[in-house]
This record gives sequence, structure tokens and C-alpha cells, in this order.
Amino acid sequence: MSNSAIAVSGLRKKYGDKVVLDGIDLEVGAGTVFSLLGPNGAGKTTTVNVLSTLTRADGGSVRVAGHDVATEAKAVRAAIGVTGQFAAVDELLTGQENLRLMVDLHGLSGRDGKRVVAELLDRFDLTAAAKKPAATYSGGMRRKLDLAMTLVGDPRIIFLDEPTTGLDPRSRRTMWSIVRDLVADGVTIFLTTQYLEEADQLADHIAVLDQGHVVAEGTPDELKRRIPGTHVRLRFAELAELDAAARILPDATRDDETLTLRVPGDGGTKSLRALLDRLAEYSLDAAEFSVHTPDLDDVFLALTGHATTATPDHTPEVSAK
Repeated sequence: MSNSAIAVSGLRKKYGDKVVLDGIDLEVGAGTVFSLLGPNGAGKTTTVNVLSTLTRADGGSVRVAGHDVATEAKAVRAAIGVTGQFAAVDELLTGQENLRLMVDLHGLSGRDGKRVVAELLDRFDLTAAAKKPAATYSGGMRRKLDLAMTLVGDPRIIFLDEPTTGLDPRSRRTMWSIVRDLVADGVTIFLTTQYLEEADQLADHIAVLDQGHVVAEGTPDELKRRIPGTHVRLRFAELAELDAAARILPDATRDDETLTLRVPGDGGTKSLRALLDRLAEYSLDAAEFSVHTPDLDDVFLALTGHATTATPDHTPEVSAK
């Protein structure tokens, strides 16, 4: 039995003459967070719609939770949960009533239903606000309630479409904690997000989609290592040491004001060891050193040609719609 929660091969989809997905391949490991990134119009939403049985593909093979999305759509829907960009809660109902509605839709019995509602309210720290209308909830509370409603059916795979859009930094980090707890319980998360920091923090694996093609994939660190700009920063205690180090490291960029050298490299242990051995050969010791790598914003720009924009809290972002 494969350990893949989602397996996509040669997925194609077009609308009219426009090819949205041009034969993409994806594999999502069970119990992991997979993040799909890409600029506007890249095909992310179409991909999620196909995987969640909302849209039929034109070609390729797609299996979710071991089921073919085209021929076993009902089985796929029983295994997944979908949380959209905007909280799908009824603001006229209380938090408890919203959850009770989902319990009824899933056909849970009275006693089991009450237990599930109580457990979810407690898990998402919503018990105190359970009997208040959802209209009075903060944005973070609504997102938590929305995700709690998704969990009523105990899905093993959850599609999260921009789960923290519009949330303040504290609420965003609360949602990150919830996502990590879900994964620790064995749930698979398929995440689209406009916050590159979010993908960096949460994702075990990332795929970058551009113009209907997967242009790169890997762990966040693997993607960042592919982009030029990785370097070692060496700081020296005295100018004479900086001068000596600059002479033996001609490719380095020096900053006399901070007594530092910026030495290009791949950030790996082998190259770092060679650099430190080179300094030791000339009896030079750096007061401190650190390895700096490009962030996902740099990766995104290099791969797609589109820069991201900064949100008010200075978190880099890219639209996932």
C-alpha cells in the first residue's frame, strides 16, 4: 500500500482554448503538509478543485486517499475536508449551532454528535464563545470555527485554501499550531497560501506552479539552496584580521564598517569546513560566522519572474488565487 495520500500524474485541464494545467505530476505523502505556490492564474485553484472532485480533469490520473477522483468521487469526498479562503460559517448561528449543523449533515447520532461538538469546541478554544453568534467572532475565531466544522467528518486529508488570509500575526501563529497538531495526528494537509513565510514554516514539501507547469519542487531548504545568493558571513574582531582574510578569500565581499566578509558558497558542511580550514591555515579566527540562504521570496521571484508583496506586518506574500 502506497504511503501517498495524493498521487497526480499528467493532470491536464483547459477552459476553451486556454490550457490551465499542462500535464502536472504531484505526490503528497500521508501525514505531511504539502504547499502549492504560484502566481495569479498559475492553476492552483483549478488543481484543488480537481483533487477535491469539484472539477473534472480533461486528462491524467488523480488518486486521493487511494481513490480515483473520476470514478470514486463519493469515496474521495468521504476522506477529505475543504476549508476555503473565506470562513464558511453562518453568522446568524452560534459557534455551537454551526458545529451541530455539520454534525447533522454527517448523520451522527445525538450522543455522538454532542460529544464531537464539545470536543471540537474545546480543541479550538471556543467553548467560552460557543453560545455567541458567529457574527461576534473575531477573524481568527471564525477561521478556527471553520476548520473545526471541517473536522466534524474526521477527514484524513484537508485542503486549506489561504487559511490565514487577513489574520493578525498572533492569530496566524495559532492557526499554524493547529495545523501542526493535525499533522501530528496523522492528517495530511494540502495548503495553498499567499504567505511565503507560512509555507516555509509549515510545509514538508513545496511545489511551485507557473503557467500550468510545476517549475520546481522540494523541501523549503532544497528550493532555497537552488537559488544563487547563499553565503557565509564572517565577522572579525580587528581590521587587520579582516584585511588578511580578504587577501586569502578574493571572491568575498568585505564591509569595513562591520568588519565582515561575505563569502559565496552553497551552505553545505563540506564547503563550510573547507572555508574554516582555509582560515586556520593562515592562523585566522572569525569572531563569529553565520550561513545565510535566500528565502522563499527569492525562490519565487527566480522561478516565476513575479515578485511578492509585503503585508502590513511585513510578512512576504504571494497571491494563491
